[in-house]
Amino acid sequence: MAAFTDKVVWITGASSGIGEALAVAFAKEGARLVLSSRREPDLQRVAALTGLPPERVLVLPIDMRQGETFSYKVVQVRKYFGRVDVMVHNAGISQRSFARDTLVDVDRKLMEVNYFGPVALTKALLPLMQKQGGGHLVVVSSLVGYFGTPMRSAYAASKHALHGFFEALRAEESGHNIHVTMICPGYIRTNISVNALTERGEKHNQMDDNQANGIPPEECAQKIIRAVAANKQEALIGGREVVGVYLKRFVPGIFSKMLNGYNVK
Repeated sequence: MAAFTDKVVWITGASSGIGEALAVAFAKEGARLVLSSRREPDLQRVAALTGLPPERVLVLPIDMRQGETFSYKVVQVRKYFGRVDVMVHNAGISQRSFARDTLVDVDRKLMEVNYFGPVALTKALLPLMQKQGGGHLVVVSSLVGYFGTPMRSAYAASKHALHGFFEALRAEESGHNIHVTMICPGYIRTNISVNALTERGEKHNQMDDNQANGIPPEECAQKIIRAVAANKQEALIGGREVVGVYLKRFVPGIFSKMLNGYNVK
């Protein structure tokens, strides 16, 4: 797609899963990349997978809970590439625990990583996007950004919050040519369930069956790229689980009964 030739695309959570697949896919579309996550060795591995020369890819480790560092991170990107055309907020962590059992510190961690991190990074980046004449914010939310499901209370809350913030921001920044695309994946074949937090903040260390049978991250990445190129406001990506958004909207009572019978074991 000519839409991304020489564009600077910054991806958080780029060391695995959807982020890794997006890095490879955007590289094939001619983009220049900024790859961020906490794990620099994994970022270097992904940078090698893209096949891009060093002058077209910047490995920039970042911790989404350290918002005080974000202004400096933006300065580093500006010095390297001069601009950021597309910011992909993909970093995040999930949960597998009942609300009644979950420590508040775990709820806070999920909100810090999934919500406050993207918000703080966006606020650090907005002045640059305004100065350069525009940009595109791509927010990887989830289908649970539309409805909560059992054992995902804090995760669902963080994704609901993303929708509220970025939909408001879309309206506020339309005059600055800054666009927002909300990406809502369902079951994607990644390690998100393995890395999810339990009620005490430990790793779940189990692959959910639905996750294992989800669509490949490479397919998800292609759908995200098409949605961004088309400047869509949102994209629902997944299998049959996507129907849940419409059931919630049009027959909420029936949908609620379906969730009540959801297997949470």
